[in-house]
Amino acid sequence: MDLARTEVAPKGREAREGGWRGSAVRLGLMAVPVAFFAVFFAYPVAAIVARGLKAGGAWQFGRIADVLGQGDIRDVLWFTTWQALASTALTLLIALPGAYVFARFEFPGKQVLRAVVTVPFVLPTVVVGTAFLALLGRGGLLDEWWGVRLDTTVWAILLAHVFFNYAVVVRTVGGLWSQLDPRQEEAARMLGASRWRAWRTVTLPALAPAVAAAALMVFLFTFTSFGIVQILGGPAYSTLEVEIYRQTAQLLDLPTAAVLTLVQFAAVGLILAVHAWTVRRRESALKLVSAAAVARRPRGAGQWTLLAFVLATIVVLILLPLGVLVQRSFDGPDGFGLLYFRELTSAEGGAFLVPPIDAIGNSLQYALAATAIAVVIGGLAAAALTRKAGRLVRGFDALLMLPLGVSAVTVGFGFLITLDEPPLDLRSSWILVPLAQALVGVPFVVRTMLPVLRAVDGRLREAAAVLGASPLRAWREVDLPMVRRALLIAAGFAFAVSLGEFGATVFIARPDNPTLPVAVARLLGRAGDLNYGQAMALSTILMAVCAVSLLLLERIRTERTTGEF
Repeated sequence: MDLARTEVAPKGREAREGGWRGSAVRLGLMAVPVAFFAVFFAYPVAAIVARGLKAGGAWQFGRIADVLGQGDIRDVLWFTTWQALASTALTLLIALPGAYVFARFEFPGKQVLRAVVTVPFVLPTVVVGTAFLALLGRGGLLDEWWGVRLDTTVWAILLAHVFFNYAVVVRTVGGLWSQLDPRQEEAARMLGASRWRAWRTVTLPALAPAVAAAALMVFLFTFTSFGIVQILGGPAYSTLEVEIYRQTAQLLDLPTAAVLTLVQFAAVGLILAVHAWTVRRRESALKLVSAAAVARRPRGAGQWTLLAFVLATIVVLILLPLGVLVQRSFDGPDGFGLLYFRELTSAEGGAFLVPPIDAIGNSLQYALAATAIAVVIGGLAAAALTRKAGRLVRGFDALLMLPLGVSAVTVGFGFLITLDEPPLDLRSSWILVPLAQALVGVPFVVRTMLPVLRAVDGRLREAAAVLGASPLRAWREVDLPMVRRALLIAAGFAFAVSLGEFGATVFIARPDNPTLPVAVARLLGRAGDLNYGQAMALSTILMAVCAVSLLLLERIRTERTTGEF
């Protein structure tokens, strides 16, 4: 026994060299992502905040109290917070049954339906707002049928947020639920516990970290909501993100925008800190349960009723708004036809310098470039985070998540005022848009690949190192074959999310090279049925591209490569 240990385990100087080598490898992997985020995220955000809070070269911190003391700003903060809380509670209430069904039931069309419920999450928020405007707004489906008009009410915003975040709960909670051994709950039932008590005492404690993580992500996305509130809320309702955009782009009040950015940054930092804690708890919980439970066909009237309820929810909440969006894109003044799609080839309307159809090619090119950047940066970051982490690496992990919550409007405007001189004079370069989109794509790459990379047995890497393989070759020969599927899924998510990025792109996309979300928003901002119809047509095209991307991802997806999204 001692001899074997002597032959395999490094000692003394070799052990120290191995530790130093591991630290060097981790730092090397982190160097590129850290530099990327420092230049294209931290620097623009810091610059825009500094410009707003500095006057005559001196910091004016008194402006923070002045801005927060304004009654209309306090109203914005209150609405932002309570609508996020209400949206989160409503999303959990509606989506948790769906998480259970997708985790434990097997039924025809499950793979397609899983992709369908994920489509809203990768759609631009401006398209989500457009879909609910077509359903609930003036002249919408409910207005035509029953005279119900909700286009400027809170309920429209809350329902749109549920539509957008349904997949977050289904994927996050359902992913863990499918890994819980149902025999634990069955054992409690055999010992005399009721079905409710068995679920409450056995399953719920194991699910709690995943439910908390999903709730925090939903709260984050709704707290920073922009496109949905911008379209559905009208002038009466404004979140922090919408107010930052209004103060920056319309009123040119940088001090107020800077203060609101700091408030949002502090709130997002707190949310992400709590989220990181819940993720660590979830990883610990997974070690206490067995491998994935096998999904089976529903049994009994209760399970079939639950499945029917979830399917009805998906039809009403997700398929109906998407269907109305498609219906509006074909419903022209002379009846159903391709009028609005044909008009996309003309620039005579005056909304664009080029035909709106060009936005499709622009978006695809930008998204492909952004995906390549996000996969490289996110892949390096995930590889660095795979190794046992201290505070430095945990802080690095939190940094990667910040772009999901920090004002994209601030990032986009920061790009314009910072990347305008050598050696980074990029304001006239096409790469500016993919760089902004990649900032949003990187967190999805990391969260998708990280659990799979951590599942790779570290002893395989050690064996490769003992046989003389360099860290790069060990990764290429050991990790890459095992995470290839996860890498493809990560790239697909980054591509879909990049297609829908709107907050930063609306600032930096050139008028002669608009993206699909920017084109939709610009068309909706102009009066006339033709502009409205073209917006619906472009939204339908974007929805179709996202749906095809997600269907392809579901074909290559396995339970071992689900990641955290």
